[in-house]
Amino acid sequence: MTKLKLGPLVDDKPVKLTVELPAAVHRDLITYAAALAAETGGDAVSPDKLVRPMIERFMATDRGFAKHRRSAKSAVSRRETGGGAPQPRP
Repeated sequence: MTKLKLGPLVDDKPVKLTVELPAAVHRDLITYAAALAAETGGDAVSPDKLVRPMIERFMATDRGFAKHRRSAKSAVSRRETGGGAPQPRP
């Protein structure tokens, strides 16, 4: 069996978000839920329970997003400490 990117799902307090998906994506989510259940030995979850961990996994493995987030954090850190752009060395 193929190793899926998602593992067992953690039950967490959700934030309500409404999204419209094409029917084909919904069918794929149902199929993915069944594959995940078979791989982890758990029960199949509803497709809406897959969206959060899939988005989390996608963002965690997106190198461009990670680079953007690091640069945004360092910009905030520089503003909070009163630092500006690095000064050139003499």
